[in-house]
This record gives sequence, C-alpha cells and structure tokens, in this order.
Amino acid sequence: MSLMRDEALSAPQRIGEQWRANRDTMAQLGEVLRQRSPQAAMTVARGSSDHAAGYFARLMMQMTGRPCASLPLSLCTLDDTTWQLDNTLALAVSQSGRSPDLVEAQKALKAGGALSLAMVNAVDSPLSRGADHVIDLQAGEETSVAATKSFLATLSASASLMAHWQQDPALLEGLAALPEALTQACQFDWARGVEAFQEVDRLMVIGRGAGLPIAQEAALKFKETCLIQAEAFSGAEVQHGPMALVGRGYPVLILAPQGSAQKGLVELADTFRERGARVLLAADAAVASRDLTIADAPHEALAPLCAIQSFYLMIEALSRATGHDPDRPEFLNKVTQTR
Repeated sequence: MSLMRDEALSAPQRIGEQWRANRDTMAQLGEVLRQRSPQAAMTVARGSSDHAAGYFARLMMQMTGRPCASLPLSLCTLDDTTWQLDNTLALAVSQSGRSPDLVEAQKALKAGGALSLAMVNAVDSPLSRGADHVIDLQAGEETSVAATKSFLATLSASASLMAHWQQDPALLEGLAALPEALTQACQFDWARGVEAFQEVDRLMVIGRGAGLPIAQEAALKFKETCLIQAEAFSGAEVQHGPMALVGRGYPVLILAPQGSAQKGLVELADTFRERGARVLLAADAAVASRDLTIADAPHEALAPLCAIQSFYLMIEALSRATGHDPDRPEFLNKVTQTR
C-alpha cells in the first residue's frame, strides 16, 4: 500500500472535520461576500489546486452569473501588470501556500483593489499572511507528492463557500451528508480501470461542466503517478479536432457524474465504442452502460467529488501495478516553487 492510498481514504473524515471546524468562518465569509458583492473573480493557483479552482469558478458562475477566470500568473511574475480590480474577488488556492509566483500574484491583485482570499492547507504560510481572509482546508499534513485529500478538501471548501455566500439550503444540506457519500465512494471497485490501463502509454480523459476539473485532475494523476501521457478535454471540445485520434483500440476514460453534462457524455461514450475505442465510462448506478460506478451524491454539485474519490484509489493501484511509486514520482517535489 502507500501513503497516497491512506491519504485518499482519509478524505471523507477530513472533509467532515472541515465542515464542522469551518462553519463559523464560512458563515462570516458568506456575509462579507454578500456585503462586498464582487462582480467578478480571479483565481490564483497551479497544478491540482488550479483544477480545484476551476471547480470553484464553475460553481460561482453558475450560482451568481458573474465571471470567474484563472489568472495567467506570468502577467504578475514576468510582465509586472498593473491591475484595476475594484469589486473583484481574488481567490488563491494552494496546499502549501509557499510558491513565490502565487504569493507575488496574490499581492499584485490585492494591490489592484481586489478582495483577497486564500484557501490553503498550511495556514501559517506566506500566502495566508498576505490575504484579507483565509480558509483552512483542514486536510491535515499531506506527505505523498500526489495530492488527494487536499484536492478533495479544496472542492468541498469551494462548495461550502458558495453555499454560504448564496445561502443555498439544499447545497448546505448536501455538504453535511458529503462525508458519508465519499465513504461509499471509497468502497466501489474500480479494478476494471487498473486492468484496462496497465498496458497503455497514452489516453484521453473526458468530462464536462463541473466534471471537467476532475477530468483535468485525473489526467494529471495519470502523468505523475503512472507516467502515462493523458490529456483532458471537455466532451464538447474533444469534438473540435482531438477526437480524430480516437480510433480502434484508443483508450478513453469518460467521467460522467450526475448533472446536466451527463447525457451528452454517455452518448459520446457510445460513439467512441462504435469506432472500436477502448472506452471506460464512469457514471452513477442509473446509467446502465457504465463500466465504473460513481457513488450517488447528496447534491448534484457534489457529484464530481464522489467521482474523483473513487478515481484516486484506482490510480494509486494502477501506479503500483505498473511498477511505480505513487508517493515519490521521479523528478517531482511535494512543494513546487515557481515564478
């Protein structure tokens, strides 16, 4: 077994602790956001944290109708851009809170007038100290290089922030029940994925909507833990060129949790199967054509968390099955410092 597996399995408990520990903080931040009413947001993140920030952006835009975009950090670290960001939220997301480019970018956005919020697992960090407000991910120390519980904790914190900001009772109720759903997700057998991908050296991972960030995260995990060249695409974007690659025998993982995008993803899986592609479709039990089962989520917005929870256990097993060490990928460090 591995630290990665242990940390992934601990995510349901950690998210339950996050829900209890951060209740007052989230309520206060919800009030701040209603009073300040930012009309746009920018996210500051890299790697898995940037994928998690994409989930936040999707929720914010869906629930408020206001734009949210990922900041190209080089605009701050290389180009020294002067910002005009009154009435804008700047959300920085990081496990360690120590990468110089994140700290510098968040400082620049704050200087431009943005309301600065840091979502971190290390609250005593440069990123936290420079923020107006801080959300502690409460994930506990994460030792494996491959992030698991901290990614899931960022998704749950993002959903909690939006639920408190928008005072959404259904999402709040769903968050309270989320740890149980994630525990169930840990129990589903995704061994078929280990068998299907043991001999591949490239594949596509496809999602859409709130599921696209988890497809991006899954593709990253294939690369860093299994050395498989995986690319993530939306179920729509893949049809604008990339699917020319998908012929007989081409491996494809389609992540189709509950939600508005599911129907189209299931249809895409059927199309690729007709071509002879090796398709694995992950969906909830209501989808008869699924190959991998995603646990039922207590709220549609939380379905991507159930999907990535099961995926993490599959990819850890695949890493070991292919002779790799999921805790210590070659050439990578737990804390990456870039500019």
